[in-house]
Amino acid sequence: MDLKQCGRTGLYLSAIGIGTLTWGRDTDGPEALDMLRRFVDAGGNLVECSASHGDGMAVDILSEAISAVGRHRVAVAWRGGVRRASEGAWVSAAGRGDLLRSLDDALARLDTDYVDVWMVEPRAEVPLDETLEAATAAYRSGRARYVGLSRATQWQLAEAVTRGMLGASAPISVVEFPFSLADTSRAARVAELSEHGVGVIAASALAGGALTGKYRHSTPADSRAASPHLRHLVEGHLTGSARGVIEAATRAGAGLERSTGDVALAWVRDYPGVTSALVGPRTLRQLETLLDYTEPLPAPIRQVLSEVAQ
Repeated sequence: MDLKQCGRTGLYLSAIGIGTLTWGRDTDGPEALDMLRRFVDAGGNLVECSASHGDGMAVDILSEAISAVGRHRVAVAWRGGVRRASEGAWVSAAGRGDLLRSLDDALARLDTDYVDVWMVEPRAEVPLDETLEAATAAYRSGRARYVGLSRATQWQLAEAVTRGMLGASAPISVVEFPFSLADTSRAARVAELSEHGVGVIAASALAGGALTGKYRHSTPADSRAASPHLRHLVEGHLTGSARGVIEAATRAGAGLERSTGDVALAWVRDYPGVTSALVGPRTLRQLETLLDYTEPLPAPIRQVLSEVAQ
């Protein structure tokens, strides 16, 4: 698997990254370890995790898996921070204290001194400069080798990137947001970030699995769409224009003798400006299938799919 330079930084991430949303809840420890071993053996390094993944258990599963395969083989992208809400639930946080506390907890549980990239998530109720101040403190101390943003608005991105370029806060090296053949609404943003030397992690690169084509005629009983806690990741991509995109990818795959998922992943993985396409396989078998998708799309097919997806 190719390692791609993240923007104009010295950070190199694998063209495909794996998310840990299901680890500890739908994917048990031994399965997750087998997946990480197979992933790094194939040349992958990017693993994205957050405190909320797997109902809070993913970080401990990841820690055990990293210990087994070797910390030097994994680039950990830690996302956001959390705080305890009044009702006792953990909610996303962007304040300085909550962010740094969350990061330190993650480092302790991962048994590491640093994360390769910390992607903070701005929130409307917290001034952006406070969120960036926390990220900068972690960057300067070495606890976060690189800093990024996740799920930020265009205005927040513009301000954060500008502050970084001026030296007012840590430079923004990478941005993560949903981007796939079924969701091209941020295509212009990818291009703009690339012009400024910022890498992009395309989250939900297969639209929660919808772009594999498995839901074209029915909902498999063991799929995300059949799961009460995961179906929201898929449902929005099964109606309206998304269905037309899935059918177009299926037709393209039939002509190329490739699967729908292969076509969809190749489109986003090789999209100009995208550093890594993030996928979330729940099983080793699903990961094996994704790792088999290596060939680029012919230029005319890419162009037609891009036009359909607009």
